[in-house]
Amino acid sequence: MDLVTSLKTMKKNSLAFKIWKYLILFSIIILVFLWLFQVVLLDRYYEFSKQEESKKIASFLAQEDLTSSEAEQIAYEQDICIELTNQYETIYQVGSCFLNTSHAKLKFLNEQKKESTYIYENERFNKKTLVFSKKLEDNHYLFISTSLEPLNKTASILASQLLYVTIAVFILSFVVAYFISKKISKPIEKLSTVSKEISKGNEKVCFQVDEDIQELDALANSLNEMRMELEKTEELRRDLMANVSHDLKTPLTLIKAYAEMVRDLHYKNKKKREQSLNTIIQETDRLTVLVNDILALSKEEANVEILNIEKVDCIQMIEDVLMRYTILKEEGYQFLFEHPEKAIIKADKKKLEQVIYNLVNNAINYTGNDKKITIRLLELENAFHIEIMDTGKGIKKEDLPHIWDKYYQTNKNHQRNIYGTGLGLSIVKNILEHHHFNYGVQSKKNKGSCFYFDIPK
Repeated sequence: MDLVTSLKTMKKNSLAFKIWKYLILFSIIILVFLWLFQVVLLDRYYEFSKQEESKKIASFLAQEDLTSSEAEQIAYEQDICIELTNQYETIYQVGSCFLNTSHAKLKFLNEQKKESTYIYENERFNKKTLVFSKKLEDNHYLFISTSLEPLNKTASILASQLLYVTIAVFILSFVVAYFISKKISKPIEKLSTVSKEISKGNEKVCFQVDEDIQELDALANSLNEMRMELEKTEELRRDLMANVSHDLKTPLTLIKAYAEMVRDLHYKNKKKREQSLNTIIQETDRLTVLVNDILALSKEEANVEILNIEKVDCIQMIEDVLMRYTILKEEGYQFLFEHPEKAIIKADKKKLEQVIYNLVNNAINYTGNDKKITIRLLELENAFHIEIMDTGKGIKKEDLPHIWDKYYQTNKNHQRNIYGTGLGLSIVKNILEHHHFNYGVQSKKNKGSCFYFDIPK
């Protein structure tokens, strides 16, 4: 009753019910084939096997050229009749030759075939005879005849036996299929239950299965990886919201404060008014840069822009980017650019300029007291290798895989600087991956960092 009740409570679209249904269906198909070949097609298969057996014996006799005594031994062992004739007389006839096969022999001779099989039925005695005829060399003919015993009683016995077997197998498959379906579906149901906890915001759960099933283990591992990525994404989202809020709030506060100062205090003092207005302009520019970086990153991550691949003079492109920093040379910054005589590449010029610009900005922000930034363009066998190096404190080894994340900070406290928004390296990563360029970073403590990428020729 418990089994029947459990089956009734199963949902028809559940995995357990479907597995149970398919296993039952599989058992039914096996039983149908069993009935078909053991009962329905038994006579035909019996005749076919006898015919194939007669062919093999005929081929053997034709090749070996046996004597009558040797043929008699084979006929006795196989309970058949073997007759060798020519066009005029019988050479030998051995075995159980009480069957009348003259009609078959006459028909074969008239048809002039190489070999043929005939089946004759004696309605009076309800018996069948199979005669296999084969033409040999030198106009000799070989006839092998055997009695096809009626299989009605055998088929009846098999049918009776199969009836009990069918009932037993069906009941057994009904029960076994239920337990197999429950065993397979239970760990999946468990994984589904745990996944619902994640949808409720519980990201500390762990996916695991108790069954030693490779596919389920792989599924559990994939779900655990997904959970960890969701946890990282949620943490990143919180950091991003906090950092973006900070970066938006600070310039807006300054803009408002200096605007009020101009309105209330410095509107008559030209010098102080211009200072306040310059601060407003700088903070507005910073706000514009931040918003543009956020929009650029969103577009890169969504892949909504199609790359405009064209031939680009890489040397001229880098020199154009460095021209933007001419004013920083007055503050003591040094920009060293090493390059070959010529470097023509294929890329989206606008986006690659953004990559160079962001990496140079990053180097400016973190370079050492010597304020030295080195840009190196090397021509390799199959690619152009670009390096942008600073002389700062370097990056810890455990932080290297995360520096491409949005707003990633080793101390988790976002500090706003003059030139950066915290999104530059994320934009670099997305543009280079969109181009399918190899990229990376190398860093040594107190010796600086080297960001690099390769452009295939």
